[in-house]
Amino acid sequence: MKFSILTLFPEMFAGLNTSILKRAEDKKLIQIEYVNIRDFSKNKHKKVDDTPYGGGAGMVIMPDVVYDAYESVKTDKSKVIYLSPKGTTLNQKKVEDLSHEEHIILICGHYEGIDQRVIDEIVDEEISIGDYVLTGGEIPAMVLVDTVSRYVDGVIAKESREEESFSKDDLLEYPQYTRPEEFHGMKVPEVLLSR
Repeated sequence: MKFSILTLFPEMFAGLNTSILKRAEDKKLIQIEYVNIRDFSKNKHKKVDDTPYGGGAGMVIMPDVVYDAYESVKTDKSKVIYLSPKGTTLNQKKVEDLSHEEHIILICGHYEGIDQRVIDEIVDEEISIGDYVLTGGEIPAMVLVDTVSRYVDGVIAKESREEESFSKDDLLEYPQYTRPEEFHGMKVPEVLLSR
């Protein structure tokens, strides 16, 4: 599976290059590419945003730079997702569905967001990670890459996915214990010691 992340701040994604996701990339199970939207600015100062028509606080990312960044990575197999608080809330079922895609393009908004016209033209789906507002779409993009990657065959053991929270009847996983058998006066439940 390939993820193409369109962002103004690719340096924010350093955390994806560690642990399980790093091993998955090394094994070529997933590929993550970062596309700096600013690279597509035609302005000599690399300006990518402007004031919104109709007034209001903040700046809006212009449609042409987003569209050109999208054009640089799209294929006929691409699914385009805009991370937005207006989107459908990400859940385990959506994660599993997305894990079957070949190429996911994630568009990270920033400031007041992105010009609606480019969203209307290229975005297949808007996804939110919760009912709150962040400074940009980079953190939601990291959440989506992490959770979807876990469902790509070979990234983690299939048995691990089947036993974890939200995988069975939307229930949470049971508490976990390990050694030592006693910690600060609290003991591992007796039923677990018989195994």
